[in-house]
Amino acid sequence: MLVDRYGLPLSTSSAAARDAYIAGVDCLLSAAHGDQAHLERAVANDPDFALAHAALARARFLMANISGARQSAARARELAPKVTPREQSHIDALCLAIEGNPVGAFAATRAHLAEHPRDAMVASPATGVFGLIGFSGRQGREPEQVEFLDALKPHLANDWWFQAVYAFALEEHGRLDEALELIERSMATNPKNAHGAHIKAHVLYEMGEDRTALDYLDAWLPTYEREGLMHCHISWHVALFALMLGNTERAWQVYQAQVHPGGAWGPALNVATDAPAFLWRAELAGYGRKPALWNEVHAYGQKSFPKPGIAFVDVHRALASVAAGDREGIAAYVAELEQRAASGRSPAGDVVPRLANGLSAYGDGDWAKAIAILEPALAETVRIGGSRAQRDLIENTLLAAYLKAGRETDARKLLAAHTDRRPSVPVAGLS
Repeated sequence: MLVDRYGLPLSTSSAAARDAYIAGVDCLLSAAHGDQAHLERAVANDPDFALAHAALARARFLMANISGARQSAARARELAPKVTPREQSHIDALCLAIEGNPVGAFAATRAHLAEHPRDAMVASPATGVFGLIGFSGRQGREPEQVEFLDALKPHLANDWWFQAVYAFALEEHGRLDEALELIERSMATNPKNAHGAHIKAHVLYEMGEDRTALDYLDAWLPTYEREGLMHCHISWHVALFALMLGNTERAWQVYQAQVHPGGAWGPALNVATDAPAFLWRAELAGYGRKPALWNEVHAYGQKSFPKPGIAFVDVHRALASVAAGDREGIAAYVAELEQRAASGRSPAGDVVPRLANGLSAYGDGDWAKAIAILEPALAETVRIGGSRAQRDLIENTLLAAYLKAGRETDARKLLAAHTDRRPSVPVAGLS
């Protein structure tokens, strides 16, 4: 029987299909452009190759082709009775998330990996800050992510994909030196891994190594296709590092060319969060508001995510409403968020409407109210998902509110509380 790169048997007799599947999976695990083309070739060589259909479903899902993803998932489900129990379990875990059941998907993932701990394709949707754990809404998701990967370490410790995602988990948990050593090892094995380049940028951000990070990304990013899954978001990091280093011309150039709606291609989730995050951080750093850009971002968020449901997006959509001056819109949106939380439909609980209210108060110039809301909510921002670097938007807003309210001592105390990280803090007035 043919096997994949991890030594797991595959129910296909076509070597060409197997090779295309392995190439497609590696593209998926590294966010390389071409995953769908490889997997479509695998299916063309063996139309009954169930795992190739499941992987193609995952590839389409990541590119926000939900209807196409569900069609491929349905085909994988149709073929599942003909394959091995391991492959059936693999298909179930991947398809549940695509079918809109993340809780069931995570339970299926844990059960599958208990039996097949080298199945990286099944593990991958549960990794990272946008994964099944990252978007779970749980307060303790960061240590949970480390625990999840600790169980796989004996089986995957020498694999470049595992080293990268484990480094990300360690970095988000404050274990920066371990994370840096591990991501360096991973990238030495597969320097084209876009997820790995992104993770290295995060580690350097947490260490306050902005110049080193920007130099690294400036050397790495030109080798990556603009159509790649991570191009938009890695470009956001470039813009952010440039902003923190005071190279504002470069920061705005990268934003306009590669981050904002209509710039470099990116999944809607990234565009709808990265664009407002950069614009808001630029304002916190002391640069004037750009109404035309905010109006563009606000319209994009409303169109791409007309209803709340993803906490991380919801906070950024509220932010765009505030900055665009849509007072009626933000009031209605907060009310909707509060209703979702009250009805138990928000995995992140009520922290989402609380953050939206705090950002709205900041936008109104009511520093005392913004502080009163954001201060107690800060510890719960982990529940909205995203990385520490991304959630710094909330902390930096609170810092700015402290300074504007004449409470510099409180700003200093908040910064002093950082015991496991040392990122730059581009907030105007904070020397």
